[in-house]
Amino acid sequence: MSDTVTIQLSPAGKSILVERGTPLRDVLFAFGVEFPCGGRGRCKACRIRILEGSSPASDGQAAILGPDELAAGWRLACRARALSDLKLEINQWESPVLSDDSVFQFKPRRGLGIAVDLGTTTLVAQLVDLAAGKVLGVRTGLNPQAAFGSDVMSRVQVALDDPGLARLSAMIRAEIGDLVAGLTAAGPESAEVGEISIVGNTAMHHLFCAIDVRPLAYFPFEPRETGQRIFQRRELGWRVPGEPRIRFLPCVGGFVGSDILAGVLATGMHRSRDLVGLIDLGTNGEVVFGNADRIVCASTAAGPAFEGARIRMGMRAATGAVAEVSDTPDGLRCRVLGGAAPRGICGSGLVDAVAVGLEKGVIKENGRFAAGRNEWILCPPVSLCQSDISELQLAKGAIAAAARLLLRRLGAGPRDVARVFLAGAFGNYVDRGSARKIGLIEFDEDRVRSSGNTALLGAKLSLFDPGGEETQIDSLRSRIEHVQLSSEPLFEDMFVECMAFPA
Repeated sequence: MSDTVTIQLSPAGKSILVERGTPLRDVLFAFGVEFPCGGRGRCKACRIRILEGSSPASDGQAAILGPDELAAGWRLACRARALSDLKLEINQWESPVLSDDSVFQFKPRRGLGIAVDLGTTTLVAQLVDLAAGKVLGVRTGLNPQAAFGSDVMSRVQVALDDPGLARLSAMIRAEIGDLVAGLTAAGPESAEVGEISIVGNTAMHHLFCAIDVRPLAYFPFEPRETGQRIFQRRELGWRVPGEPRIRFLPCVGGFVGSDILAGVLATGMHRSRDLVGLIDLGTNGEVVFGNADRIVCASTAAGPAFEGARIRMGMRAATGAVAEVSDTPDGLRCRVLGGAAPRGICGSGLVDAVAVGLEKGVIKENGRFAAGRNEWILCPPVSLCQSDISELQLAKGAIAAAARLLLRRLGAGPRDVARVFLAGAFGNYVDRGSARKIGLIEFDEDRVRSSGNTALLGAKLSLFDPGGEETQIDSLRSRIEHVQLSSEPLFEDMFVECMAFPA
């Protein structure tokens, strides 16, 4: 018997050769199979169909899928192994990655630099001419750690067990190393890279740097190490011309990482005379308010609903996702990404759908369905159930309450804020009117701006910092006050109040 088996993927028409017994989770993520629950067999997002070959179903799969789906050949990829040659039907998707093409002010430096935004879901790297401030190349990809869960806490749990941390660290270092190698191979000949800046949330910081994640797994969720880490290319095994200083920029505190620090730098909040806000609506929810005098920030466990996790038919913004929902005289109209058949709903579509439901009276202010409904069909087969609305209420309530509390600390309210920048993948696609309708944001729409990838822009700006005893990033970090929401007496009451939808 051969030690290898062949897996054919339909309709992609691709074949891959793997060792017999290989878990399908280890190979299918790169081909479009998602594992939101981290392969724990708690959801159906990683469904695949066996067209040829055999894959026995475990009792756990039977409990999730049911007898009819099992008989039709459906299996959970997170619970299956390649024991023989297989032909699988999987859903293909394309996922847009938010880059940055902003024009920015800079002080020229010699050489090349690379800025990297290490997101929980996506990766993007840009090669920059530091003398001209010009982007010479862009590479994007998916964070391979997502095969262990779409949210950071799933990966933190994996990293708690040996050798989970080492595996996740090696995985992301190799993936970013490939992006860097691709950029430099296509860049100017004989050019050397002098600086590489990486930003990411606190969990990504720890997983890249191989720092013990136990403080992130337990209350009060305060990391012991948040500082900048510097690496050499040989240490990471990267193929890059020159001997660049590779910096993972410092975190602020809690789950407020260097991506938010970079966002503050990118928006210029620290120089503003007006009160400015930055709300990152990605996999986690981070909120910052301030100006040249004072800056306060906090993080919330809001992201899973916005990214599609814990939503019955949720998915991220990829091919087949319902991204917009509107009410027309002819009924509901849904825009599906990629022009494909609908197969799920992403965060922006969820916010739109609930906003429309409130307008139509399908959903009540307390979040319950009206008229005894237990489901609302948007565009078959995509529908919302009661638990979906509850998850959105938890997420939007946390963000709104965090904003209220931080503004209260500054002695201000929503009307005192001159501008609010929405960052992160979800923040750049959500409809501002729908977000206000459900109470996610409490600011006038004309003051709210989609700001693109502020993390990547801030990482680029840091490339022009020559360093020294105290860098611009270090100085900025020391000025930001991190607020631990769980220790704030008023937060729980604000959170409960913000869970209801506005009248």
